[in-house]
Amino acid sequence: MRFNRMLLSATLLVVALVLQVTVLARLQLPGATPDLLLLTVLGLALVYGHTSGALIGFTAGLLADLAPPADHAVGRYALVLCVVGYVAGLTKPESGRHRSATLPMLVVAGAALASTLLYAGVGALVGDGAARHVGLGGLLFTATLYDLLLAPFTVPLVMALARRADPDPLGETAGGTGTAGESGYGPLAAGAGALSRGTVGGGRFGKRAGLGRRPGRGGWAWAGGGSGGRGLLGRSPRTRAGRIKGVKRL
Repeated sequence: MRFNRMLLSATLLVVALVLQVTVLARLQLPGATPDLLLLTVLGLALVYGHTSGALIGFTAGLLADLAPPADHAVGRYALVLCVVGYVAGLTKPESGRHRSATLPMLVVAGAALASTLLYAGVGALVGDGAARHVGLGGLLFTATLYDLLLAPFTVPLVMALARRADPDPLGETAGGTGTAGESGYGPLAAGAGALSRGTVGGGRFGKRAGLGRRPGRGGWAWAGGGSGGRGLLGRSPRTRAGRIKGVKRL
């Protein structure tokens, strides 16, 4: 992970954990408690991907396990948030940005359900049966409801901060910076740029196209013009197709 990612993630996780313990946990809402730490992990995972999402989720869960008044085994919530962050990061599109809020909201709903079930399941494995006494159905419903109500105010903000701190290189390339285009297509893009600037005869592309300096009054002239020459307009379609195909392989 880059340094700016680590710094932003650590700051957001600490702020979310402090608000979780000091504010949300004291609201005494029926059923579950709104999980601001989970929403922060989801927002970062949706921008940074599955690998960073798993690392961020594990760190966030470990902080929650160690923060008072934690009453469960250390590593229990770290495992839950690590799995949730990894799966949420898998939904990151190749373009780096979600086109609508539908998928993030579905991820929030699924993560609320999955985290509650995983937490109760791990607790059952270690002998903690508190979920049976509270009622697992009520916990699932209230956890999903509270997280969905809180998500529109937190997840977009976290995603915006994550993109601002560490811009996605795919988004920069798609934005048309120019350099990425030339490095991606090599001589084809360079030749197109030379043609648009009107300097096709002075570079390597001009030599490949059959332009060269020939003695005469005109300076630059066609080196092989005519029906039998090898000029730019006199090439056979097979030759041009073969050169373009070769460029694509580069």
